[in-house]
Formats: sequence, structure tokens, C-alpha cells
Amino acid sequence: MKIILLGAPGSGKGTLAKQISNDFNIPQISTGDLFRAAIRANTPLGQKVKEIIAGGGLVSDDITVTMLKERIEQEDCQNGFILDGFPRTIPQAEALEKLTQIDAIILIDLDFDVIVKRLSGRRTCPDCREIYNTNSHASDTCDKCGAKLIQRDDDKPESIKNRLEVYEKTTSPLINFYSDRLFKVSGEGTPEDTYRPVKTYLKSLEG
Repeated sequence: MKIILLGAPGSGKGTLAKQISNDFNIPQISTGDLFRAAIRANTPLGQKVKEIIAGGGLVSDDITVTMLKERIEQEDCQNGFILDGFPRTIPQAEALEKLTQIDAIILIDLDFDVIVKRLSGRRTCPDCREIYNTNSHASDTCDKCGAKLIQRDDDKPESIKNRLEVYEKTTSPLINFYSDRLFKVSGEGTPEDTYRPVKTYLKSLEG
């Protein structure tokens, strides 16, 4: 099953993707992770991507589509995949339709005020990529590997504001683009509250 997750930054797409991945045995593909891998490798492309992400902007469609195409052609994607953070624009969505057929598009709906609170408290483990929030995790170290948690540049107040403005302008039109086949779920509650109706929906598509 090939799935797209839509929603503003901080709405919970990454958490939902992991839940789906565990139950349906398909990989989660985050363009953000692809970008961060390029940044860690310190390639010329990675350096360029780092500047864009740190400023809260969007990486160009050409770069993003090329990286994604290479990823979904890998063997672990033969039975499907979950796209977390792609497409972000109408041109990306149009490019994706030329690459493959998508089975489900899921939108996580959440107010921007809640998102700002979540993102400003988010901390990431630089080693194992586990994500925490200062509202629920008092320690400044990772429970899994013990590394000191960091606040990503794009989770700082100025970048959060910019990211939400960029989302509103360039990504939210995807809701209309996919309106005839969109499954909408609230991100207001716990991750389990969000996942429960999504799992039921995906099971119905399998059947």
C-alpha cells in the first residue's frame, strides 16, 4: 500500500508514519531524513539543503523528486511505502503521479497554535533520531541511547513561524488537489487517538 501523509509541520506525521509502518510492514520515507543524511555526509547538495532547512524554507522540487525516485525504487518499497513530508507542493504532487499510483492520502488536521507549542518544545536525539518534547520529557538526554538532546534549527521560534507560513502558502493547496480522495483525521488527541481511525480506514482499503 502506498500512502501519503499530509499536515503542517509538527502535526504528528512522523509518529503516525511509524505506527502505520509497524502494523502494515511498509517503510516510512521522510524527505527530511533523506536531506539530513545528505547534510551529515557534507556533500555539496547536503550543504545547500542545510541552508534551506535552517531558514525554514523548502528544498527545490528537482532535488526532492530525484532523491525520492531513487528511494522508492529500492527493494523494501516493493509492497508499498509511507511518504511523510512529500509532496509539499502541487508540482511535486504532479511529479509523484507520474512516478507511481498512490492508494491513500491522509490529512492530520491541527490548529497552528497547538503546533507552535509542540514544535518549540521538541528535542531530537542527534544519534538515533528519537524525538521528545519538553512538555512530557524532563531529561535532556535520550532514553534509548543516552545522547544529549538538541533543538533543531527549524524548531526554533523564528523558523517555526516561517515554516508555517511556507506551509500555508505552498503545501495547504494540496488539500484541494487531493480533495476527492482525502481521509481527514484530527491530530488534537494522543497519537493513539489519531491512529485508531486511520488504521480502520487502511484495513478497509486492504479488504
